[in-house]
Amino acid sequence: MEPDESLARLRADAAQKLGTEDIDPYSLDELDTRIALCRAEIARCEARKEFAARHRASADALFRKN
Repeated sequence: MEPDESLARLRADAAQKLGTEDIDPYSLDELDTRIALCRAEIARCEARKEFAARHRASADALFRKN
C-alpha cells in the first residue's frame, strides 16, 4: 500500500466513524452542539476548497500556453 492510500484511508475512517456514531443517547443540547461543530467543520472545508480552487486557477493561468 502506498503512503497516500494509507492517509486517504485514515481520513475516510475518521469521517466514517463520525457518521456511524450512535447519537441516540444524546440530549437536545448535545445534539445542538454536535450540529454546530459539524457546520463549523463544513464551513472550514468549503473555505479550504475555495482557496484550493483559486490557487489552482492561478497556477493554471500562470502556466497556460497561449
